Amino acid sequence: MAIVDLSVPVETGMPVYPGDPEVSTGPTLTVARDGVNVLGLHLGSHSGTHVDAPRHIDDALPALDELPLERFCGPAVVVDVRGLPPRAPIGPEPFGDVGAGVIVLVATGWSQWWGSARYTEHPYLTEEAAELLIERGVRTVGIDAFSVDPTPAADFPAHRALLGAHAVIAENLTGLDRLLAEAGPIEVFLLPLRLPGADGAPVRAVARVGARVGARVGAEVGARVGRRVG
Repeated sequence: MAIVDLSVPVETGMPVYPGDPEVSTGPTLTVARDGVNVLGLHLGSHSGTHVDAPRHIDDALPALDELPLERFCGPAVVVDVRGLPPRAPIGPEPFGDVGAGVIVLVATGWSQWWGSARYTEHPYLTEEAAELLIERGVRTVGIDAFSVDPTPAADFPAHRALLGAHAVIAENLTGLDRLLAEAGPIEVFLLPLRLPGADGAPVRAVARVGARVGARVGAEVGARVGRRVG
C-alpha cells in the first residue's frame, strides 16, 4: 500500500487563479520572542489544492459544510488525457467507462507547469463532458489544473453542470501521473477545512493505492476502482 500526496505546497507567492487573493505565510509568534511558533496565513478559499462547493457559483446552492462527507473521499478512477495541446477541450469520449460511486480524477499532465505562465493554458472539460459525468452518477471530479473550465474564462459551463448537481470539484491537484503508474485500487481523500457557509476550501489531497476499498463500494463498482481510463 502506498500513500500519494496530491497537494501543492501552500507558500507565499504561490500561483492563484486570476483575481483571487494572493497567498502569504509568515511567523506571527516565535519561540525566541513568545515561547511558541505560530504561523500566520492569508489566502483565499480557492488557494492551492482545494475543493469547490456548489455555493461557489450560486448563493442558493449548498455550502461546503452542508455537503455529506462522502463527497470528499472514496474509491477513484484516473482518466488519462495527457498529451493534449494547450487549451484543448476535453469532451465526453474519455469518460465512456466511468460509472457511479467513484471520484473521477482527470490527469491532464498540466501539473508539471505549476508555477509557470503556461499553467493557465491547461485543457478543460466541455459542458457535455461535465453533463455526462453527472448523468453517470459521479458527484466528485478532480483535475490537475487551475479549473475544469478555461483560465481565465468569461463563462463556467463545466462548473455550472457539476456544481449545479451538488457535485464538488477539486482543482490544482498534482501527482496524478504517480497514480497512473501504480497498480491496485485507489482511494482518494479531499477533506476540506470545516468553514461554515464556505464556497470552497483548501484541502490536503492524498490517495491510498493498493488498499482494500470499503465494502459499500460493491462488486459492481469494485471492478472499476483504480482503473486507468484513457
